[in-house]
Amino acid sequence: MQGLLNKTRGDKVIWAVVILLALMSMLVVYSSTGILAYRASVSTESFLFKQFGLTVVGLIIIYFAHRINYTLYSRAALLLFIISIPLLVYTLFFGAEINEGSRWIMLPIVDLSFQTSDLAKLALFMYLSRQLSRSQDEIKDLKKGFFPLIIPVGIICLLIAPANLSTALLIGATSMLLMFIGRVNLKHIAATIGLALIPVVLLVGIAVGYYDKQEQRSKELPAVLSAGRIPTWIKRIQNFTYADKQESAYQVQQAKIAIAKGGLFGLGPGNSQARNFLPHPYSDFIYAIIIEEYGLIGGAVILFLYLLLLFRSINIFRKCPFAFGAFLALALSFTLVIQALVNMAVNVNLFPVTGVPLPLVSKGGSSFVFTCMAIGILLSVARNVEKMEGKQKEVAAATE
Repeated sequence: MQGLLNKTRGDKVIWAVVILLALMSMLVVYSSTGILAYRASVSTESFLFKQFGLTVVGLIIIYFAHRINYTLYSRAALLLFIISIPLLVYTLFFGAEINEGSRWIMLPIVDLSFQTSDLAKLALFMYLSRQLSRSQDEIKDLKKGFFPLIIPVGIICLLIAPANLSTALLIGATSMLLMFIGRVNLKHIAATIGLALIPVVLLVGIAVGYYDKQEQRSKELPAVLSAGRIPTWIKRIQNFTYADKQESAYQVQQAKIAIAKGGLFGLGPGNSQARNFLPHPYSDFIYAIIIEEYGLIGGAVILFLYLLLLFRSINIFRKCPFAFGAFLALALSFTLVIQALVNMAVNVNLFPVTGVPLPLVSKGGSSFVFTCMAIGILLSVARNVEKMEGKQKEVAAATE
C-alpha cells in the first residue's frame, strides 16, 4: 500500500475532490435507487455494491491513466477521434433506445450499455488540444488554423445532436471556449456561434409559436416537426419558457419540492421523500436529492468541489510549460465543470431539462468510466508539472 501511495502523484487537491465526490455518489445513489430496486425486484444494496465496484474500477482507471505520460495521449488522440465517428454513426441508426433516446450501444457478452458520445467527447477534446498546440503559429488563419479545429467539432456535434442535443450544445460551447483561450480569431468564433444559434433560435421560435397561451398547452405539431426528438425539445422549451403561466413540468415540480423540503441543513442521509416521485433521482436529478438530504449547505459543498477542481486545473494550465498539456488540462476540466453546472442549473430550474448527469456523482455507467479517464489524464498533466517543478528546485538548490 505504501508503494502504491508513493507512486501516486499529481494534484493532491484534485485527488481529494474526486474521492469526496465518489463517496457522496455512493451515499446518494444508495438513497435514491429504492424505486428502481423495487421495479427490478432486487435489493437497494445491490445498487450500492455496483456503485462501489464501479467507483473502485474508476479509481483504478484514474491511477493508471495518471501514470502514463500525457504526451502519449497526443499520439492516441487522432486514432480515438477516427474510431468515434463510425461508432456515433452506428449509434445514430442502430443504437439501443433508452429513455426515448438512441444514445447507447449494447455490448455483447457483458450485457452493458455504452454511450458513444462519452468516448467521442473525450477524443474530441484530446484532438482539439493537440491541434491547438501544433497550430499556434498560424492559429489566426482561416484555412490553416480555424478549419482544422471547427470541422471535427462540427462533425461530432452533428452526429450527437439528433439523439442528445444538450450534450452536443455543451461540447460545442466548451470547444468555443477552448478555442478562445487558444487565441483563435474572434471573428471566426463569433461567426461560428452565430451560425450555430440559427437552429437554436428557430427551435425556440417554433416552441413559442406552437404554444396556446390561453389553454396553456402545446398545439399539435405538423408532421415535419414530429420526427425524432424534436417534439421533446419543443416541449422542454415550452415547459421552461412558460413555467410561470402553467403548472411546471412534473420533474421540475418534484425537484422544487425536494429542494424546499431540504431547507438549510436537509432531512438527513437516506431520508429523501422526493426520491419516490422524482424521475431519475439517481442520475439527472440527483442534485435535488442531495439538497433534500443534506440541505443547501450540502448543495453548496458540491458546487464548491467542482469550482475547486476548475481552479486547480487552471493552475495546472498556467504552470504547464507545454501547450498540449496546458490545453488538455483546461479542456477536460471545462467539460466536467460545465456539465456539472448545467446539471445543477436544471435541478434548480435555471435551465430547461437536459438529461445531463452530474459527473462522478450520478449513478455510474460509461459516463462515470470516461469521466474517470478524463480525470486520470488531467492528473497525468499535473504529475508531469509536479515532476518538472521538483527538478527545477533541485537545480536551484544545487546552484546555491
